[in-house]
Amino acid sequence: MTERRPAGVNFETWIDRQIREAGDRGEFDNLPGAGKPLPGAGQLDNENWWLNGYLRREGVTGDTLLPPAVLLRREAEELPSVVRRMRSEAEVRETVADLNRRIVEFLRQPSELRISVRPVNVDRIVEEWRAQRPADPPAGSPAADPEVGPDVPRRGWWRRRR
Repeated sequence: MTERRPAGVNFETWIDRQIREAGDRGEFDNLPGAGKPLPGAGQLDNENWWLNGYLRREGVTGDTLLPPAVLLRREAEELPSVVRRMRSEAEVRETVADLNRRIVEFLRQPSELRISVRPVNVDRIVEEWRAQRPADPPAGSPAADPEVGPDVPRRGWWRRRR
């Protein structure tokens, strides 16, 4: 327990003396963060600093705080770039059908939020996906077989069929 402040001693000088004496005894050595800058020093104050720090520590993105309508609408807007990386039309149709299923489920729930979200036209997305794909190379050409290339030695057909 700390000693009591003696009467007649200024409070500020008493505190300063205790800090100086503790530093002389080495009580501040090996503290975590010693010699490192204070986090957030030199930045403007943010009124939601505690919320931002909590989300960062927990690894949560701000998207989880958005209403479902906004998330679905954003996902529908990003859908063409997502399906562009897909390899088959069935995979594209499955992805769009999954999004449409979630949109319809959302629309069936009563909500006071007035953000318009509509199901995506599957055929339009598939046509855009087809238009952005390079023309399919003829079967049997080296470009059609991902295992055959300039650096890959040719193997027998029985090994490529696996």
